[in-house]
Amino acid sequence: MGGSTGSSGGGMDGTTLEAMRTGLRGPVIAPEDSAYDEARSIYNAMIDRRPAAFVRCADAGDVMNAVDFVRDHGLELAVRGGGHSGPGLCLVDGGVTLDLSPMRWVRVDPVAKTAQVGGGSLLGDLDHAAHAFGLATPAGIMSTTGVGGLTLGGGHGHLTRKYGLTVDNLISADVVLADGSFVTASETSYPDLFWALRGGGGNFGIVTSFTYRLHPLHSVGVGITVWPVDHTREVLRWYREFLPQAPEDLNGFYAVLAVPPGPPFPEELHGHRMCAVVWCWTGDLALLDETLAVVNDAGRPAFHFTSPMPYPALQTMFDELIPKGLQWYWSGDFFDRITDEAVDIHLKYGENLPTDLSTMHLYPVDGAASRVGSFDTAWAYRDAVWSGVFAGIDPDPDNAGLIKQWCTDYREELHPYSMGGAYVNFIGPGEGQERVRATYRDHYDRLAEVKRTYDPHNLFHANQNIEPAHWPQGDA
Repeated sequence: MGGSTGSSGGGMDGTTLEAMRTGLRGPVIAPEDSAYDEARSIYNAMIDRRPAAFVRCADAGDVMNAVDFVRDHGLELAVRGGGHSGPGLCLVDGGVTLDLSPMRWVRVDPVAKTAQVGGGSLLGDLDHAAHAFGLATPAGIMSTTGVGGLTLGGGHGHLTRKYGLTVDNLISADVVLADGSFVTASETSYPDLFWALRGGGGNFGIVTSFTYRLHPLHSVGVGITVWPVDHTREVLRWYREFLPQAPEDLNGFYAVLAVPPGPPFPEELHGHRMCAVVWCWTGDLALLDETLAVVNDAGRPAFHFTSPMPYPALQTMFDELIPKGLQWYWSGDFFDRITDEAVDIHLKYGENLPTDLSTMHLYPVDGAASRVGSFDTAWAYRDAVWSGVFAGIDPDPDNAGLIKQWCTDYREELHPYSMGGAYVNFIGPGEGQERVRATYRDHYDRLAEVKRTYDPHNLFHANQNIEPAHWPQGDA
């Protein structure tokens, strides 16, 4: 954690706890309460922290009051949306987690093609509500991810090549600031804050609702193509040339994986190490098979599946495979090319997956996302082609060291062939402030200025932290 919280001392005794409960609508959960262990369980079971209290905020008023209370009592503060944070940034030992999960609601305007979404909502909530009107917006690849953390980090997913990043489709955000005030940030209202929120993470305030632009979309063409892992060289050399020049209606993320048990995969492939591409086609569904016939150019696949399906069905495809409660360690990097040296590294680590759930993904972030100006949002890698994530995953705590080592070694060996920074939501625990700076490139100093304006004492520091810029000498 960087910087200062603006107060010293403080703590959570019985009197403080009761005072907090009196001032809030939502429940306040303490360690002695029966709901405590459930409240502190998050997506990544490798994280084991014990906050002094959880505040389940019922509405924006609760968030405002809780921020005032935590700040004035000198307490540590963390914010939980969907609880998907790999490093567990939504929990802080001995402090207070503001849990937005009661604020799960979506209001779609089908005429304006917009959706206003509560800060505690999950992607599945947004996908479901928008789908009823034949609409969608690009946001992630799993329905269990929280909209808040994903959006504030930038947000990419199956629709990114076609419709850009999640923040490229963000119209406005309702924000509770460090002084407890409530503002709505947009291109015309608090534009500096709005700029920073689009990729700068949770550094600037607590977003109680997001308003997104939606796009006409009902069903998509889905494809899953897998090749034996020893075909990695041929597949990746084909993929790196094919995808960037493919129509933007076609998105395909590359993966190394062990084939999971169950449909649509044939039993004889279950557990085998493979390289794969997961496709999403937003064009004419009648052209799906013709469009994906090119996969044979990379060599005959071991398995190739295509099917039209409702967009929310694609978004839920991986939910049961990697549910809440597994051991996770992840890290990431941006790439503008896939060199021959990088191909060899992907082969090496793909052949040596430490567990059946461990994986590496390369998500395309070109196409529509690349046409947004590099200084238009806090997202600093508009020239990237792929956002890579290295994820060690397993249910067994005894394998925690194994999956962390595989993930760390993979990223470190591949890092010299990266662009230097990572998607902020893929930065792993303990990677250091230099990784945060590398993520924001030349935007970092501007972000630090915005931080000084809206959170000068760094109340919001349980995140990939951007410290407030120092005041010029002589200024208060």
